[in-house]
Amino acid sequence: MNLQVCGHHLEITPALRDYVTGKLERITRHFDNVIDVNVILSVDKLNQKAEVTVHLAGKDVYVESVDEDLYAAIDGLVDKLERQVQKYKQKLQDHHRGNKITDHIVAESE
Repeated sequence: MNLQVCGHHLEITPALRDYVTGKLERITRHFDNVIDVNVILSVDKLNQKAEVTVHLAGKDVYVESVDEDLYAAIDGLVDKLERQVQKYKQKLQDHHRGNKITDHIVAESE
């Protein structure tokens, strides 16, 4: 997984980079096919904004979160991202293999 953390009107400290890296490890536990992660942290007067684009095998997932505290924005961002990655992972799994409606209708008519 390639991780890139950028700051817009903000200096990325090692502590902030470690915090983001630690939080994003939760995503790789759920889904192994993470190719690239781009994180942008920005400050707008009183709003702290965290954005992430995760490049998965077959899809790009974009999430943003705004809060008064940057660490709270990162926490909200990771929660949203985790839900979206789990949803995408469930879509990839074929839960109804072989039980299509047309197969059932054909079997009943015979």
